[in-house]
Amino acid sequence: MFVSKPVDITDATFETEVLQSDRPVVVDFWATWCGPCKMIAPILEEVARDMGDKVKIAKLDVDNNNKTSGKYNIMSIPSLLFFKNGQVVDQVIGAIPKAQLLARIEKALS
Repeated sequence: MFVSKPVDITDATFETEVLQSDRPVVVDFWATWCGPCKMIAPILEEVARDMGDKVKIAKLDVDNNNKTSGKYNIMSIPSLLFFKNGQVVDQVIGAIPKAQLLARIEKALS
């Protein structure tokens, strides 16, 4: 059974949840004070619910997990990194509409 909501991850769980995942993962690098992060959060929740069997949606709070944020050079949030087989295959900076997000996910899945 796949989780149908975004998974909260940390520096400690990043490797297991993202790099070793058996399906593609979209990681949302966000922070509680970030307005655009709050705008994209409901979209990510919908995608997790609708596509949870194909792709994992993960959220990483940059304020509490600066090791991973630094490793991937996250300078602006929200930043979405698309991982497939442990590799970054796409990246989006800023909040984007659901249709655009779905198109990027489909591309990452192919």
